[in-house]
Amino acid sequence: MNSKVFRYISYGVYIITTLDGERPTGCVANSVMQVTATPATIAVSINHDNYTNSCIKKTNRFAISILAETSSPSLIGTFGFKSGRDTDKFKKVSYELKENLPVITDSCGYIVCRVIDKMEAPTHTVFLGEVIDGDIFNNPGQPMTYAYYHQVIKGKSPKNAPTYLPDENKKQAKFECQICGHIYEGESLPPDYICPICGYDASHFKKI
Repeated sequence: MNSKVFRYISYGVYIITTLDGERPTGCVANSVMQVTATPATIAVSINHDNYTNSCIKKTNRFAISILAETSSPSLIGTFGFKSGRDTDKFKKVSYELKENLPVITDSCGYIVCRVIDKMEAPTHTVFLGEVIDGDIFNNPGQPMTYAYYHQVIKGKSPKNAPTYLPDENKKQAKFECQICGHIYEGESLPPDYICPICGYDASHFKKI
């Protein structure tokens, strides 16, 4: 089977948020879909290893922030490549509370859901949520697609993403960001690459 065929399925880029007690936490997801219109129901897939997964199971609620093409790439670095177990992901992120859940203001808008069911797959939990709130932020821009993330931002799939492919890990060289220490692995560093952690461009990377 050629697993690359899965890349032809359309995806967006979202930040799924919830609470760890009183502390906000969240992660990046691309597998989000509207299941029904009335009542509005959303399904989202979260890896078992993501700390957000266990927090959603405790709160039975989650929020979806829909990233725009103009959203800061550092959001993906923070929420996609760090763990909420030991990182305060919201420390330097602008957010608002909607229905007592954090939503990212640097996005197209948000949807807040109450979990009404869930299904356990081998590596992920699919949460089914009834929508209890949602709105669009001012000047939202175009929603970021997963294709845009790969082709324009030159990002890679986090290991816990449903769309992660092992062949993305076949690396020939390593380039280190001199600002934050993020490592890019690949045959060469794209000249228009933007660090997903700190947002600096390729000129701040050094081959190691």
